[in-house]
Order: sequence, then structure tokens, then C-alpha cells
Amino acid sequence: MTLTVKEENGFRFIESGTQGETLLLLHGLFGALSNFQGIINHFSANYNVVVPLLPIYEMPILQVSVMGLVDFTTKFVEHKGYDKVHLLGNSLGGHVALLYALAHPERIASVTLTGSSGLFESAFGTAFPKRGDYEYIKNKTAETFYDPSVASKELVDEVFDIVNDRNKAIRVVATAKSAVRHNLGDKLHKIKAPTLLIWGKQDSVTPPFVAEKFHELIAGSQLFFLDECGHAPMMEKPEDFNAILDGFLKEVSEKNSVA
Repeated sequence: MTLTVKEENGFRFIESGTQGETLLLLHGLFGALSNFQGIINHFSANYNVVVPLLPIYEMPILQVSVMGLVDFTTKFVEHKGYDKVHLLGNSLGGHVALLYALAHPERIASVTLTGSSGLFESAFGTAFPKRGDYEYIKNKTAETFYDPSVASKELVDEVFDIVNDRNKAIRVVATAKSAVRHNLGDKLHKIKAPTLLIWGKQDSVTPPFVAEKFHELIAGSQLFFLDECGHAPMMEKPEDFNAILDGFLKEVSEKNSVA
């Protein structure tokens, strides 16, 4: 399913417009709409699937932070008038989802995290990648996945362009540092919404022990590991990912209809 990027009140997003509950997807630091194509295709028939484009590269430098992205998400949800949303975040998007859920529990139907930051994350290492070094970027992008072939030339080109744009690169570093500062270890017990964790067994950015810690700290959460899978399970194992998410969302909806 191909969706057109809409623009309203300074927000850029895609929305299936389907009658039904809203499934709001938050992408990561180097994320793109293509990361969620499998979810969009699978769920748009029964859910209003929405992907706001997080303004990581557009925010004024002094506002660049994880909390800046939470504020953006808050304003976006208010602008659209969504009631309760099923919130799903990958990587940095998971971190934003958790902070949003903590700030606005009344707006949350469920939370799904996949390769989320917020407890521990290993990025490009201690230094930002060398600008202009395409092979380095290509290898680093491939390391995100268990199967390097998932790192398409289009995806590598997107990351390469970000790294070689000085303004974007500065914002990536600032956002990543902000994420490390906003560790959620002492706050996760406050998450009361139904929570699903889907993790790649071979995730090298947020390794399996991170998922296990999230599972321990979020009461009642469900944890699923996908084998031969890295940091973006919805891209690498779309069928397995969608089956798990589908079952979880139906379970949550059934419980809410009985309550």
C-alpha cells in the first residue's frame, strides 16, 4: 500500500484513514517511512495507521532532544484529535513512545517496543562516522541487521546523506546524547498500559538483555524474540512481527470491549 505524505499545520505524516482504532508508529534516529512498510501494508485494512515524520533534522538546535520529540508527538496527537492510540516505536521511536506514555497515560491503548532505546543503546561507537566514507556507512548500516542484504542501497544512501549534511549530523549527535541522558530505568514501573516487546535475538544496538530488562521493569509486559534478526524486526521478519503484533492488538481490544 502506497500512502502520500500529508502536510497539516506544520506536521508531515502518512495516514491510512481507515475506520477503526489508531496505530501510531514512531521511527528511529535514522528511520524512514520505508521502515514501516510491512506494518502499513498489513494493518491498514483494520486500523488507522499513522506515521508522523519526527522533525529530528528540522528542530532549532537548542530544542533538539528526546523531550523535544515527545512535545512534537503530543502536539501532533492533539492536532489530529485521536482518542486512545496503540503506540509503536522502533529504536529512538520506542524511547519517545515510552516518554509520551508516561506523560499521557490517558491517551494510550497499548505500547509496542522493538529495539527501543531508553535503557541502553550502542550507536556508531565513541565517534561519529567519518564524513564521505561511503563504505564505512554501508558496513555500519548493514550491521544493524542480521541479514546485511536488508540494508538496501536506498537505505545506505539515506544514512550517508544524513551523515554528510552538517546540520543533520549535528542534530543526530545531539539527539543521541539526549537519549543517553534520559535513561528510563527508574520510571518504567509507572507504565500501566498493555505492553508488547518484539526483539531481534541478534540485535547489536539494543541487545537481548535490554529487552529482558524492559520486560522485568514493565509489569505484565509480553516479550517475544525473533531469531536471525537484528535491530529492526519489522523490516527483517515482517510476517512473524505482524503476526505477534496482530494477536496482541486483538487481545487488548477484546479486553477493552469486555471492560
